[in-house]
Amino acid sequence: MSPTVFREKGYRFFFFSWEESRKHVHVISGGGEAKFWIEPDIELANNHGYS
Repeated sequence: MSPTVFREKGYRFFFFSWEESRKHVHVISGGGEAKFWIEPDIELANNHGYS
């Protein structure tokens, strides 16, 4: 299950409830996909397709 948290201008922000305990959010659009840690600080975890 991947609940959508937010949608804006073609971007979808979501998470996988089963993935891991460290809080993070995935972002996807037609241009790529990225994952950001949101604790303890906001940090890029991985990036595929965004500049």
